[in-house]
Amino acid sequence: MESYFIEISKNNLRKLYKNIWTETYVFANLIIENKRYDVQIGFRGNQLRKHKKKSYHIKFQRPFFMDGHHELHLNAEYNDPSLMRNKLSFDFFQKAGVLAPDSNHIQLFINGKSEGIYLAIESFDQYYLKRRNLPEGSIYYATNNDANFSLYTPEGYLKETLLDGYTPKYTYQDENHLKKLMLIINTKPKEQFDEEIEKILDVEKYLRWLAGVVCTQNFDGFIHNYALYHNSKTRLFEISPWDYDGSWGRNLHGEPLELEYVPIRGYNTLTARLLENNDFKRRYRQIIEMLLQELFTPANIRPQIEELQTLILPYIEKDPYIQKNREIFIGEKDYILEFIEKRSQFLMEQLQLLA
Repeated sequence: MESYFIEISKNNLRKLYKNIWTETYVFANLIIENKRYDVQIGFRGNQLRKHKKKSYHIKFQRPFFMDGHHELHLNAEYNDPSLMRNKLSFDFFQKAGVLAPDSNHIQLFINGKSEGIYLAIESFDQYYLKRRNLPEGSIYYATNNDANFSLYTPEGYLKETLLDGYTPKYTYQDENHLKKLMLIINTKPKEQFDEEIEKILDVEKYLRWLAGVVCTQNFDGFIHNYALYHNSKTRLFEISPWDYDGSWGRNLHGEPLELEYVPIRGYNTLTARLLENNDFKRRYRQIIEMLLQELFTPANIRPQIEELQTLILPYIEKDPYIQKNREIFIGEKDYILEFIEKRSQFLMEQLQLLA
């Protein structure tokens, strides 16, 4: 497992901790394989900031890139006893044909002190597109639950703007594309919606993403924890997952989640409208069936879990913040595999809802 070493002055460390809820960044050095980078570092996440083991957001300054990356996220995976749900999810989405970040486990040290096991996740930004030779395009983060593809908040209040819930990450085109998407979803009658939605949304990739969220059972994933990318070549929006530590049978607090908690049709206004179309619904069913037969199976996921556990296990006792013991970590393999088996059976029974 690769080691990351962060060196930060006591003064900058005090600035960072003065108010953990602010978007404060301070200068530091990051050393990876004897190569030194000048970086800015800040805390990331919402609920996670209150934990002793923090998650970090790294911005490279000099050099400006690290292997083509300008930003990097270091996730503590504090509430996930398996330490691998995010990675399992991102890799699963990639195999399902959805844009998703790469990730790898690392050991983090700050000023010589071990901070334990982290997941290093690439940022979904304009450089993500360049590394994959994808066309440029604006990127929007769904930063809160108002990103539900509706004109109304989940609480039922009319939104102040069409873009409530979204934060621009990279601007290539103006915001009119995203506003147009919201208007088509929320104002067009069925026949016009069915015709116009395919001119602005990559429906196939959206349905693949939807199937991935439903299989992994990320309850927050339908109205939060995703990014939208407007492909300038196709002129279509694509969607990418983010923050999947609450998945594979556990919620974001690491607690067991009932198998029936997320139905096969998922949530959010866009999904509901798409599944009113028989062709889209039929295609979604085909995608779900393919995933249940080929990817979302114990036989397919087991080797990756075993490989990750073999990688992580020697470092468990070196993590000063892990509250779950070694036996619980090892037991997560059977927990996740049992979840896949039972969740798959539940979804197979719900296929009738897509008839």
